[in-house]
Amino acid sequence: MRGPVLVEFGASWCPHCQSLNAELPAVLEQYPAVKHLWIEDGKGMRLGRSFAVKLWPNLVFMHDGNVLQQLARPPLDAVKAAFEAMPR
Repeated sequence: MRGPVLVEFGASWCPHCQSLNAELPAVLEQYPAVKHLWIEDGKGMRLGRSFAVKLWPNLVFMHDGNVLQQLARPPLDAVKAAFEAMPR
């Protein structure tokens, strides 16, 4: 995908994912150019393994198909900093 993209790996039952998902929409509103893809991950899911996902939520910040940062189970301030660091 061209431009800024956030790929979020998680599981709907994961309490850490649920906690982040309560706060992430407000942050995403501040960055309307960022495409957000939420991927339900789990055992045997190859896409998550290709990104070496071991903890959820796992956020992959990308631009023009290149990984800029990958955060596993991040605090909200780290998520905000990663958004700020993305090219626009």
